[in-house]
Amino acid sequence: MASPGAGRPAKLVLCVIDAMAPSMLERAIGAGTAPTLERILQRGHYVPDCVAAFPSVTPVCAASIVTGTGQDEHLIPAMNWFHREEDRYVEYGSSFRAAQRFGIARQLTDTVYNMNRAHLSPDTPTVFERLDDAEVRTAGTTYLMYRGRHRHEPQRDSALTRMAATIMRHPVLGPKELFYADIFASRRTGCRSNLGMPGVRDRHSGCVSSYLVEHDLFDFLLLSLPDNDWFSHKRGPEGQLHSIAQADLQLARVMNAGGGVERFLDEHAMIVMADHSQAPVSAQIALQDELSELDVLGPARQGGRGSGDGARIAVCPSQRAAMVYALHPPERDAMRASVATRALTIEGVDLVMWLERDAHEDPREGVIASPGRGELRFAPEGELQDPRGRRWSVEGELGVLGGRLQDGVLQTPDYPDALTRAWSALACPTSGEVLLSASEGFEFIDWGRQAHVGGGSHGSLHASDSLGALLFSGLALPEREPPQWAIRDVAPLVLGHFDVPHPGPVSIEQK
Repeated sequence: MASPGAGRPAKLVLCVIDAMAPSMLERAIGAGTAPTLERILQRGHYVPDCVAAFPSVTPVCAASIVTGTGQDEHLIPAMNWFHREEDRYVEYGSSFRAAQRFGIARQLTDTVYNMNRAHLSPDTPTVFERLDDAEVRTAGTTYLMYRGRHRHEPQRDSALTRMAATIMRHPVLGPKELFYADIFASRRTGCRSNLGMPGVRDRHSGCVSSYLVEHDLFDFLLLSLPDNDWFSHKRGPEGQLHSIAQADLQLARVMNAGGGVERFLDEHAMIVMADHSQAPVSAQIALQDELSELDVLGPARQGGRGSGDGARIAVCPSQRAAMVYALHPPERDAMRASVATRALTIEGVDLVMWLERDAHEDPREGVIASPGRGELRFAPEGELQDPRGRRWSVEGELGVLGGRLQDGVLQTPDYPDALTRAWSALACPTSGEVLLSASEGFEFIDWGRQAHVGGGSHGSLHASDSLGALLFSGLALPEREPPQWAIRDVAPLVLGHFDVPHPGPVSIEQK
């Protein structure tokens, strides 16, 4: 354990390197291009298979990391989803062209403001909120999830920020020290991010965090290094050999501000993690086109259903996952069946999932179907146990998930933590009626008709883009380490480090 000093817990840095694949981390270390990460690994504990949320896309995973819950509790369902109450699509930034289809101002408002203020459940406090309430000094660099207790006004100290202020006009609640893409900055640091443009975001986070270290401004810091994800989308997972090395340089920059790597690790606890990983993409699925016969609501038509618009479904692609919403409640069950039947015939669709409910609209059982492998039905509370200790009732073909029984435990290595992740996604009130997971090599095109063919992507239930790296240093691990780590285990670790209670401590789950 790092030295606390004056009887207090050691300062803790939670560093999220977006999409950091374990195999790529190990190769970067082996090539000698990630010496800082190598030293953290040598001094601490390494988990090479930490499980993401499903869909394994950044908004869902970021919410799970900062709340310690799945989306059935935190309510952030996907990268693109349909807001039933507001009768419109929500788009968090699948691509620039997708943002154009929905309106740049709307997309920025949803991502910067509404994701934290309106979409993230108020019943799932973030680590920032819990630590703020405990008077722990919190800080964060640009990260999708930042909700805390401290008010921050938008910046207007440069031509770029004054331009952004025409849209970003309102204050936000965040950690005590918040630095969000130049839009919000709790103090002047001299660091600039060009409004969070890809390729310079890591340098901005490193610059800001170095300032925070030099001036002793935090007890807990969430240090976000997102460029690895952007680089992987562009170059494919192999491109991470370069971008992980760049992230390592920023980590070293932060530690050098505290006296160098060894001294910093002596005095600070560290968690370094991925939110998900990435898989190569060689083909795309135009789900909007494939389901067009069911009358898909397009971006230009949203909000018009009450005046005679004939749209019956909303299609929401989220990279290697997708959701479909039935827009008219009286035909929901029939439409769900029609979508599921059609989806099972689409090339590149690996899994089709839906939730069946009883007469009181309570979730009764989940269904996971696969072309050629049959159907699996499941529900919480039963005789079968998964590797994390949660019990399930299961009927049907275990082969849908490549599953096998081993010593009374259901193992699904191709789809890690499959039942919990699928149930959380299906039971989420903001999710669609039908959820899809793409086959290896495939990605759903977004509403800008963009995909990452020739590069990498993520979102599916499959292990190829669902397992990320997780490293600890100077942190007390739980007495009962989970047999399978998940990203939702990190928030309890952070809070436990500062002796702040969390309703879901890291242990074998008992839900």
